[in-house]
Amino acid sequence: MIVAIDGPAGSGKSTVARALAARLGFHYVDTGAMYRALTWLADRNGVDLSDGAALGRLAAAHPVSFDAGERVEIAGEDVTAAIREPVVDRLVPVVARHPEVRTVMRERQRALAADRDAVLEGRDIGTVVAPDAEVKVFLVADAAERARRRTSERSGVEAGELAEDLRRRDARDAVNTRPAEDAVELDTTDLDVDEVVAWIVRLVEERRG
Repeated sequence: MIVAIDGPAGSGKSTVARALAARLGFHYVDTGAMYRALTWLADRNGVDLSDGAALGRLAAAHPVSFDAGERVEIAGEDVTAAIREPVVDRLVPVVARHPEVRTVMRERQRALAADRDAVLEGRDIGTVVAPDAEVKVFLVADAAERARRRTSERSGVEAGELAEDLRRRDARDAVNTRPAEDAVELDTTDLDVDEVVAWIVRLVEERRG
């Protein structure tokens, strides 16, 4: 079974997907971390972030992997912490918008979820990466709450700066951030992680019959 969790930045995708996978005993695939890892590598190597073809080749040459402890690795390096730095926050939408990058990443995401129960989270899982997923959930939350969550995750960064960054990311990511026609939308503004996970677990159980 594939569980697809989509939504904008700060809606709770990563936290919920990770907890849900642990609860169900499913494999967890953080697709956002994959784009972040590529962004980190491209920035470190001085690759022109406006060159989609070069970024696509870099992605194909260095597939992102996850170990059992959910560490993110690319080009033989553990980048789990590095990809959460503010500089990656600012640059990842520029990298992720290139069709050449998305083509490579989507194939890798499908490979990571092949032949196993998996929870995939991102922005286009239910619409493009795994359109046949048995369970599709689209998480939303109001802008103020999403900014608050990001602030708690990014120590040392001002709330106003993060709120503006979210606004810009929402605008840039809009084309790839939309619910599938058969997705169930859930507003997480006033819900904690356990409540959201329990809600999705019930949905999974219903779909399993």
